[in-house]
Amino acid sequence: MAHHPHAPHDDQDPHGHSHPHGPGHDHRTDIDWAQMAQHLEAQAELFTPLYERALSWLGREVTEPGLIVDAGSGPGVVSCLFAETFPGARVMAVDGSEPLLRRAGERAARLGYADRFGTLSGELPDVLGELDYPADLLWAGRSLHHLGDQRAALAAFARRLGPGGTLAIMEGGLPTRFLPRDLGFGRPGLEARLDVLEAEWFARMRAGLPGSVAETEDWAALLAAAGLRHSRSRSFLLDLPAPASDRARAYVVASLSRLREAFGEDLAPDDRATVDRLLDPDDAASVHRRCDVFVLAAHTVHTAVRAD
Repeated sequence: MAHHPHAPHDDQDPHGHSHPHGPGHDHRTDIDWAQMAQHLEAQAELFTPLYERALSWLGREVTEPGLIVDAGSGPGVVSCLFAETFPGARVMAVDGSEPLLRRAGERAARLGYADRFGTLSGELPDVLGELDYPADLLWAGRSLHHLGDQRAALAAFARRLGPGGTLAIMEGGLPTRFLPRDLGFGRPGLEARLDVLEAEWFARMRAGLPGSVAETEDWAALLAAAGLRHSRSRSFLLDLPAPASDRARAYVVASLSRLREAFGEDLAPDDRATVDRLLDPDDAASVHRRCDVFVLAAHTVHTAVRAD
């Protein structure tokens, strides 16, 4: 998540997953994950409080896992949080991007997890067949929606679980917000209008995937169809209030810049002018300088268990 453009709003995929593009894909949905590695790392680090809450919840759901698989791990920020949260587990980071996996391995080594951390390169879900033994916990953090047939992918994920193993997918939630509804200039509600463009981009991205299948996003039903039981869902909040820290502000600038690059031609002229002003570091009303910039996000995790 460059080809032109980058993923419009990186909270769609905070730790990234690479995927092929089939015939007829929209070039505006191409994503070069390796080029985005530094940004993906910075974003996942910023979102660490949200992930820590999600993993703490999983820690109460899953008892002493032996193998944790992070399917679509990207540069490994969340993989390493799993290693920290479950000190008795071996963690396997799986991704289609070898450059991102190299960063994941380097991160694990820096943090002292190298002896129980591995990487596996290949496209999901087929690459999971190369695992040496079944997973006790398989995590897919916003990587599933990059697979054309999500129902088939969930079934493949479920087959890689051992008896009593848990599948956890992070999909859905709420759009991230950075700014007040009324900025003091331009039309109020800019982010809501950007949401519409992002939803259209997301639909094009999904339609352009190889073997793309339209699917009702009833995750409990899809997990049940994969043969899993005891489904649960829980949402987790990231609340970084104004005034934003330098790190949060840098994330807002980067995210808004990607939106401008992706959707500049689609924005109404007044909204395009508003975004340009927000990105102008010399403007006192820009996100570089204004005091009311914040980060507010909600991501949802869905879990289910293999009974046999």
